[in-house]
Amino acid sequence: MHISDDRQLLEVRAIREIKNTKYLLAGLVSLITLLVYLPSLWNDFLWDDEVYVTDNIIIRSFNLDLIKSVFFEFHASNWHPLTWISHAIDYAIWGLNPIGHHLTNVVLHSVIAALVVVITVQLVDLYGKRTAVAEVAPWLKGTGILITAGVTGLLFGLHPIHVESVAWVAERKDLLCALFFLLSIMTYVKYARAVSNNAAPLFPLRYKHYLITFGFFTLALLSKPMAVSLPAVMLILDWYPLRRIQSLKSFRVSLVEKAPFIILSLLSSIVTIQAQKIAIELMQVVPLSTRVLVAVKSLIGYLWKIILPTNLIPYYPYPKDISLLSLPYPLTIVLTVGITVICIVKARKQRLWSSLWAYYVVTLIPVIGIIQVGSQSMADRYTYLPSLGPFLMMGLVIAWSWNWVNTLRGKKAIVKLLGLSVFIFLTTALMYLTVGQIGIWKDDITLWSYVIEKEPESVPQAYYNRGLDFGNMGRFDKAIGDYDKAISLNPSYTEAYYNRGLVYSNMGRFDKAISDFQKVCDFGDRDGCKLLQTLTKR
Repeated sequence: MHISDDRQLLEVRAIREIKNTKYLLAGLVSLITLLVYLPSLWNDFLWDDEVYVTDNIIIRSFNLDLIKSVFFEFHASNWHPLTWISHAIDYAIWGLNPIGHHLTNVVLHSVIAALVVVITVQLVDLYGKRTAVAEVAPWLKGTGILITAGVTGLLFGLHPIHVESVAWVAERKDLLCALFFLLSIMTYVKYARAVSNNAAPLFPLRYKHYLITFGFFTLALLSKPMAVSLPAVMLILDWYPLRRIQSLKSFRVSLVEKAPFIILSLLSSIVTIQAQKIAIELMQVVPLSTRVLVAVKSLIGYLWKIILPTNLIPYYPYPKDISLLSLPYPLTIVLTVGITVICIVKARKQRLWSSLWAYYVVTLIPVIGIIQVGSQSMADRYTYLPSLGPFLMMGLVIAWSWNWVNTLRGKKAIVKLLGLSVFIFLTTALMYLTVGQIGIWKDDITLWSYVIEKEPESVPQAYYNRGLDFGNMGRFDKAIGDYDKAISLNPSYTEAYYNRGLVYSNMGRFDKAISDFQKVCDFGDRDGCKLLQTLTKR
């Protein structure tokens, strides 16, 4: 009895220590993340920032008209009212000073990194409490939980694949969506722990944490529609580690419990498709089978970039030769099917890895390219939420490794010192890569020059965008050179002809300008026809 009482006392003390330490750990991870991202404060506005901030009239006044506009109108082929309101608040405080807008992004990312630590502690601790005694791993208690949470939070905060979401002001929507998405998960776990393990209550709306979860979910959708995957994530959590789903019957009950979330997801999806009709370009010309092949390749491609974060590009062009006869496509299909099969087989004894893989896949589905928006095949920003699955897996592996070292009889201190040295080296390398990636997002010239360096023959948009900046700077020869290259890569690039014609006109080379505007007019562009008429009358 005394031994049992002592064990219980030690467990209670360990739980208290974890609860007290997790917030300190979360604060430390948040501070490190903040310091690493400080260089982004000196970056300029770029790319779509003009649509979201610099040329965006709707955010210039914070009043009732703003609220009406963002909730009842589509802007920039999107419907995310909370994101527009966030930009309006920044404009009211900072005007068009990019430092303030970047600061908001950096602070949000740092807070989210801290939240990742807290949620990881919550989930891993829950894993130990809801798992059968025979399955509970000793390394997932006490120090093991904190190591897992700390590593997961650091990876999330410092990984260069997240730079696009943080250093690009226009991607504020990623950060807001992730913040409320993770808060939804946190409050949902609290709700689930308050009710029966194996069944859903008949009236879940009477539970405070259920309502709070729904509120956070609504805010996530109002920030970015990518949050539509939350109901599926909640079901994954019900399956594991909550273990509320144990049979087909309990799955149906859990599914009914999520009905309000599912309905809201469907409504958000309908509104998003309506808003992005113009942006959904490739679906008209690329068959579904081809989009599926590209999506599966991207699924594995993102994993590879998470493991080895090199050659991260702001713009990944849509591939041209897409076929099962091309090696990358059958290989990624085999890998995807193989990982899925292994997870299913292992799920009989260990559900942890299956739930992490399911989370990764489910959260990527809305942006994987089945419904293709724009002409890019991938985007680093799409991994912001999905990467949490692989990062948590890495955190668990490192916690297990630390525990394994503790079981060694000899040279334990040397192995620990070596392991810490490797971890510090890898963490420092991540910081270095992240700071370097932040530099790529310094301004438009730097950004598009980098894309051109990596993809010199695949992204006409890169030459076009850089040409716009050269033209605005008065560097007309360089602008014409970029427009020439963009047109050579895409002979139907109407905007490139139009803007090259404007540059020629500014240079007084009206014969060249007339030729370009004639081409634009032939493409059916009314503005080009008007300019053509004006020049020919001279």
